[in-house]
Amino acid sequence: MDLESLNRRSLLALLAGGGATAGGAYLLTGSPAPAETALLSDEESRRLAEAHAPTLYFGTRERWFPADPREYESDQDGRTVVDGFDALDGYTADARETDYPHSTVFYQAIDYPDSPLCCVQFWIYSAFDQFSTNFHWHDWEVLHVFVDRSAGGSANATDTSTTAADATGTGQPVLFVASAHSRKVPNNEHLDPGVARASIISEVGSHSSTLGVNARPSSFQRTAIEELAPDISNDPVEVISGQASLPLAYGLPRDEGLTLPYAVPEYDGTPLPDHERLPNVRPGDLLPEDITVDTYDELANPPESIPKREGEITFVPDIDAASVDADARYDLVDVSEIQHIEDFTGPQLSFSFTVPQFVEDAIAGHITTTGPPWDQPRFSDPSLDISDPQHRAALANRYDPIEAGGDVSRIIGAVREATGADDAPGNNGVALLAPSIETVALLESDPEAVPSFSGVLTLEDTPEGEHRLTVNGAGMAPYSEQLTHEGGTTRAGVEGAIPMSANEDAVKVRGETAEETALDSVALDDDFAGTVYDGRPPGEGDRFGIYAHRDGAYTAEVRDESGQQGALRVNPNPDDEEIDLSGIETGKVALTDFLLRFLVETRLQVAAIRDDEGIDSVPTGQNIDDETVVTVVSDAEANAGGLVDDAVNTAADELLGEDSDDNNGNGNGNLGGGVAGVVRAVDAAVLVAVAARAAARDGRDDGANRRLEELHERLSTVDESVEGEGLPGELASFVTRRTERIRPRIDAATEAELDTDS
Repeated sequence: MDLESLNRRSLLALLAGGGATAGGAYLLTGSPAPAETALLSDEESRRLAEAHAPTLYFGTRERWFPADPREYESDQDGRTVVDGFDALDGYTADARETDYPHSTVFYQAIDYPDSPLCCVQFWIYSAFDQFSTNFHWHDWEVLHVFVDRSAGGSANATDTSTTAADATGTGQPVLFVASAHSRKVPNNEHLDPGVARASIISEVGSHSSTLGVNARPSSFQRTAIEELAPDISNDPVEVISGQASLPLAYGLPRDEGLTLPYAVPEYDGTPLPDHERLPNVRPGDLLPEDITVDTYDELANPPESIPKREGEITFVPDIDAASVDADARYDLVDVSEIQHIEDFTGPQLSFSFTVPQFVEDAIAGHITTTGPPWDQPRFSDPSLDISDPQHRAALANRYDPIEAGGDVSRIIGAVREATGADDAPGNNGVALLAPSIETVALLESDPEAVPSFSGVLTLEDTPEGEHRLTVNGAGMAPYSEQLTHEGGTTRAGVEGAIPMSANEDAVKVRGETAEETALDSVALDDDFAGTVYDGRPPGEGDRFGIYAHRDGAYTAEVRDESGQQGALRVNPNPDDEEIDLSGIETGKVALTDFLLRFLVETRLQVAAIRDDEGIDSVPTGQNIDDETVVTVVSDAEANAGGLVDDAVNTAADELLGEDSDDNNGNGNGNLGGGVAGVVRAVDAAVLVAVAARAAARDGRDDGANRRLEELHERLSTVDESVEGEGLPGELASFVTRRTERIRPRIDAATEAELDTDS
């Protein structure tokens, strides 16, 4: 074959089936090779482009509108490139002379031979991308319009005057695919949209493109609202186990009600407007101050004053058919006219991510410039950019060149913001609510920060193996975990929920296991919210650091590499910044000691409610020392010794260092009613826990297990004691939540092995 005689279109068609799998393709497990494609003729491509060219909507705070990169190209060592400094500085200067300079959208039409399917691509260039932690020189966004050119098509068109295939041969769209902010995030897609022209709603700064296809094309609806149909048809996915599903697409967060703070870009520690190669760029030429923050970690709380998306600036194609009023008209230009540009260059910009560990760490991610679209596989086979498996399967069912592909490979989760629980007495429980801001996630193996949408984080095309996931948010304490991805869908956090706290409410729980105890996982369980962390925290060796809300009352559970468990109570004080848990042990002795201290804490707080004292005024959690245990056990024996047998009283006396000859407990004492009865029931449970720990420490496994079974029975008595009338309203819910949280730990202690060295 004479390669020199091949023109650009023939060469592109030849390479389309080459099987490249670089950036720009959504790779499903077992995904097929790229389909065979060819370019349509110049005349047909132009006709299709004019028929389906989108209307573009931008927010009033946008700074970088669609432009023609040829205005900023230069020669570097014999290569035609567009340098990032030249593009940003040149566009800024041009924008002072005229509104929306060099407005251009580039197109090409791809044919899928032996089928009526083709795809019209609309490529949109912007000189700069400013987002949260992810910003870069140059920006390319794309809209793929998959068109059925056969008579009648296969779409469910509702407006035959604008959508049905007609004599001009422009067909009707069967799928819109609008590029999301990141190719690690699902695109915004709509199957059988029923309109000939998509409306693209551009995210301020990042230019992520979502769709507007319903009766209100300049705003985004993820789901049906009143009489408005949704703007996307992406498949709903259950992100948090057992909770409602959400159509998995990036969407338009600032149009959906959540705050999205932007970062101020720097290069080598210097704000971009101060760089000597950007003489025309001033601070006001970047995104406005009212939607930016200087730093994430120095804010006490998530920012509340950042405005939502406002206003609209409308661009339409400069063709006769586009008769609507608009702020600007863009030129439609065949993309072949800019393919002499070999690269889009610029020095690396960087961002910092805080990773919670025993000793705080930070990792730097480096963001490279976006490359030419024609170097990406989706340029020659747009079907590779279909991110929703159901959409791809639908096209595969209709058109032979498209293959359905396999399963997805993703990590998903949804941020939940921790706050003090209204129904918890004092500072003794948290609630998990929908977040007030969007966050960003990073896999250590990937330098690309991924933004959340509606609080949801998804990282598509994640390779199988070990990963470290870190989530940061403005004014939020960071979250991080090590996880194993085995393909398919892996839920991060606690079955998909990723609890985070405002910086001012966060306390760092630092832990270190005992010598020769190899840490495997850590769980943090709140008395009211349930589990708020469950995984492998990043750290060195057997040390870890986890952020939690200061109002919580937690049980910290650790599991070692042999499967043995240990547990400690953690109840932060109002002024705590850090809580150190050292020498965490696992096994039966450690767990029975935990049970005793948990019940001692419960007894102190129940007595505080009885005496109408502040529940936060008594020692709790990590503040329950040996002296406190002795004091409470002494009071418990005096109050409830008659409710337990002599062996239990003997164990209590041994702990107290007292003579046990006078014990007269037979387990048949009267519990009594009211608050006093509740206290006696808890006291009896405390005494049984003393006996269980004593048996474990003495190496009597069967004896410890018998006492643990008895402890279960005692907790049932505690639950029954709060069922009566006339008790303080908060007492019953407090006590039953405590017994609910302690029961699984009794089971764990029963199953735990007894250390022969104890």
